[in-house]
Amino acid sequence: LDEIAALVIENTAVSITGCLISALIDKKVKVIFCDEKRDPCGELVSLYGSHDTSEKLRKQIAWGEDIKAYIWTEIAAEKIRKQSDFLKEAGKETEAQMLNNYIEEIEIGDVTNREGHAAKVYFNALFGKDFTRSRDCVTNAALNYGYSIILSYFNREITAHGYVTQLGLFHSNMFNYFNLSCDLMEPFRVIVDRCVYQNKFTKFDKDERHMLVGLLNSTVIINNTEQYLGNAIKLYCRSIFDALNDCDASKIYFYSLKREKVEL
Repeated sequence: LDEIAALVIENTAVSITGCLISALIDKKVKVIFCDEKRDPCGELVSLYGSHDTSEKLRKQIAWGEDIKAYIWTEIAAEKIRKQSDFLKEAGKETEAQMLNNYIEEIEIGDVTNREGHAAKVYFNALFGKDFTRSRDCVTNAALNYGYSIILSYFNREITAHGYVTQLGLFHSNMFNYFNLSCDLMEPFRVIVDRCVYQNKFTKFDKDERHMLVGLLNSTVIINNTEQYLGNAIKLYCRSIFDALNDCDASKIYFYSLKREKVEL
């Protein structure tokens, strides 16, 4: 179990014992359960991810609105920046420049929703003018599956550090158990987008799912070192918590990708 970071239970016919579930939680293995369509539908979330959970929760509750808004602005701007970089690599120069303009226009807390406007331009540039994220299609199925895997990893790291996923910086939906995870993962969505765009899936079955799960074994550059994606998420989360607790956004470590040519 020490060598396992994440376990995806793809089939509803699988039986798993309480003893194994307890051991997986103890080893902080992220366990993701899928429904009858093999889409992620739930996961194990440890109640006690860290020995000082109660102290961390008090700190999380005490985070000021100003620093939360500022950190969210940094995260949103970084997401748009990575989207712009990817569009430029894909030969979408005009749309990439539009996103760069949104970065310059972003305000504290992103009160004018530059992140939302950028997302519309970004997805339409990649997948066509008629594409919407609500549409029932192979592309959205792949994106949603990949995002779910990344989200689960953020849930794992947040709880492992002793914080709770419900209390977000920007996301605050009362029905969302993972508001903080949704905040922190935003710049990492582009990794999934890149995979879906480059592979141009015409179906979404076992091989495509395994390809997206395999993104956890890809490498990125963070804090001047090459790290597997899962470990990069850990370093990034820790830096975010340091930035929030010390009111110092300069402590945030954002990742970068090794440049690869996009197949058009």
